Amino acid sequence: MNKLLFLLTLLPMAVFASGDPAQTLDLTDHWVGYTALVLFVVAYIFVMVEEFTHFRKSKPVILVAGLIWGLIGWVYAQHGLPHAAEIAIRHNILEYAELFLFLLVAMTYIEALRERLVFERLKVWLVNKGLTFRQLFWLTGFLAFFISPIADNLTTALIMGAVVMAVGGSNVRFISIAFVNIVVAANAGGAFSPFGDITTLMVWQKGIVDFAQFFSLFTPSLINFLVPAAIMHFAIPNEIAESHEDNIVIKEGGILIAVLFILTIATAVSFHNFLHLPPAMGMMTGLSYLMIVGYVIRKREKENCINDEECFDIFNKVANAEWDTLLFFFGVIVSVGGLGFMGYLALTSEAMYVTLGATYANILVGVLSAIVDNIPVMFAVLTMNPDMSLGQWLLVTLTAGVGGSLLSVGSAAGVALMGQSKGLYTFVSHLKWMPVISLGYAASIVVHLWLNSSLFDVPV
Repeated sequence: MNKLLFLLTLLPMAVFASGDPAQTLDLTDHWVGYTALVLFVVAYIFVMVEEFTHFRKSKPVILVAGLIWGLIGWVYAQHGLPHAAEIAIRHNILEYAELFLFLLVAMTYIEALRERLVFERLKVWLVNKGLTFRQLFWLTGFLAFFISPIADNLTTALIMGAVVMAVGGSNVRFISIAFVNIVVAANAGGAFSPFGDITTLMVWQKGIVDFAQFFSLFTPSLINFLVPAAIMHFAIPNEIAESHEDNIVIKEGGILIAVLFILTIATAVSFHNFLHLPPAMGMMTGLSYLMIVGYVIRKREKENCINDEECFDIFNKVANAEWDTLLFFFGVIVSVGGLGFMGYLALTSEAMYVTLGATYANILVGVLSAIVDNIPVMFAVLTMNPDMSLGQWLLVTLTAGVGGSLLSVGSAAGVALMGQSKGLYTFVSHLKWMPVISLGYAASIVVHLWLNSSLFDVPV
């Protein structure tokens, strides 16, 4: 635990300062700074044990965010600088607002696709194929790898996890190993796309890496998935998976909504690349596509609905978004922003990017992502904005994305599958394969350093 607390305090804290540096106070040696650090560590311990306490992760971080900025506001008011903290926190809120709107639209589309039984149809199709356990192991892995760049890695993992549970039956070994494979594949697939993970989305929205440049990480990400999968393959029984589920028919408009989701992503990319507008604006425009189509679907279904609640309602899909996750992001961004505003940025920047060097620091970011959530780590690196080449920014994007696979609690996909598996996939069962996953982690870094070596001379 002491090591964990030490690592947490070394996290590169984000900073948002007012335009005039003279209006910021160094609180790193002040009791307020120490108190804020302790509060943040305690809140994150609650986040990490959510699986056992069932205390939603958004609750402690939002409380601590308020306390940290309350302390900052009090100190600045005492020094006759009442507006400096206000300017800083407005930056935090703006940063969060763009991320929030983007994710809210994506989550709404995912909920609509789930309600229209699109994902359920995919699951039934896979279950009824009559494949062997080894074939299902590879098929669910590859599907997780290629679906997560479009949908988020959490949703992808849950879909593939449902397939594994349906065909695995009582075969604990197959389910356990297949779940490890899905977590690794979903996280690896999310690393080479702006839409695959929150960290890649933040890098893209920040304008540091262009949309097309993310695909330089495709091969390293694929290696990250293939290396451990190739080794785990031999532990899978080569038997026919006997299972069958009744056919599922996609509800009206399901395919159209899937097409609109892709169109929405294209709109967000176009707004960012060609119009130089925030991607969130493109996503909100895409939400209007779904709202209009949802109105038509609701009108057509009205005659067959027993009550209004059974009819398609876009606002129900908004309500069913992962609000705990969205509010958790608020708490994290605002808390980390407050710690950085206190002055911890200079300390951690010196400790990581100056002392260790960019390459080793970025590799460490991936390891930290397995212990702590990758979102505060990446947010901190982005706002610290170390002077790095494009190749280094892609390296930290890769490591932050796939580093969470090292432990089952290191990513949302792993935590979700532990809950879905009913005890068949656990922290310990994942930990058994950590050496193999680490081999894939190291291999992906080596491949990136070799394959994209020319990018390490390209300034951002």
